[in-house]
Amino acid sequence: MTTNIFGAGFVLGKYAEMFPANVVPRNEIIAPVADQILYGISTIHNYHPKEGNPFIDIETNLLHFMRVLDANINQDTVFNLVSSWFVYGSNPQVPSKETSPCNPNGFYSITALAREQLLRSYCQTFGLKFRILRLGNVIGIGDKKASPKKNALQWMVSELAKGNQVKVYKGGQVRDYIDVRDACRAINLVLEKGELNEVYNISNGQGLNIRELLEVAWRENGYVGSIGEQEVPEFHKTVQTSAIYLDNTKIKKLGYVQQHDIKNTIKELVRYYQYNEI
Repeated sequence: MTTNIFGAGFVLGKYAEMFPANVVPRNEIIAPVADQILYGISTIHNYHPKEGNPFIDIETNLLHFMRVLDANINQDTVFNLVSSWFVYGSNPQVPSKETSPCNPNGFYSITALAREQLLRSYCQTFGLKFRILRLGNVIGIGDKKASPKKNALQWMVSELAKGNQVKVYKGGQVRDYIDVRDACRAINLVLEKGELNEVYNISNGQGLNIRELLEVAWRENGYVGSIGEQEVPEFHKTVQTSAIYLDNTKIKKLGYVQQHDIKNTIKELVRYYQYNEI
């Protein structure tokens, strides 16, 4: 199986380390003919309109995506789009199945769903093959863009490892975390065995409490640093949800078995961030 990767960031960069693939330079639109395209170029959070840039999600997630899709039409190639659980919206069905309703808020989330719909329509129009892979919350060593806006748990773990205070939202937050190595193995299973023209949740199918995971990090750090609380911002209430986890039955049927316990991944991150910056 030959694979071209568009967007070798945190997750697909790790995928390229674990499995043979051709990483297409970010400024290139056309790739050599291959069995699979694995597309992961995307914005990473919902805050751009508040920061004065309401167009970047549209330009990146829709316009650039369509340029790549249109330039790589090939009846023998499967176009695999890496998407996000964000498409399920701020009031999701729990657990969210691939068939669950999608009603996202926020520019990133809306354009992520629109991109899925464009892919589906385009491939149906031209008789092309596709898959959509909706990632849960992926954590692990190598995410250089973790921040309070993106991969917030990992960013808070890095802050605790430095002895700083972090604050969680009052009322609790639940997410479906998956180690980046497990995520890459699940993605590869979908590329090798997944049905065509289908959606797959890439997750462990478990809702984990963010504060409890931070307490694992705090203990691993020798009880240095502290964990506080803060009110949930109104904007976060609009574009996010307090609790979500995904139904991962479909990838388990392909043979997916979780190898990395998330608490152990948290401990690995603490030890890493004690000596390394994000």
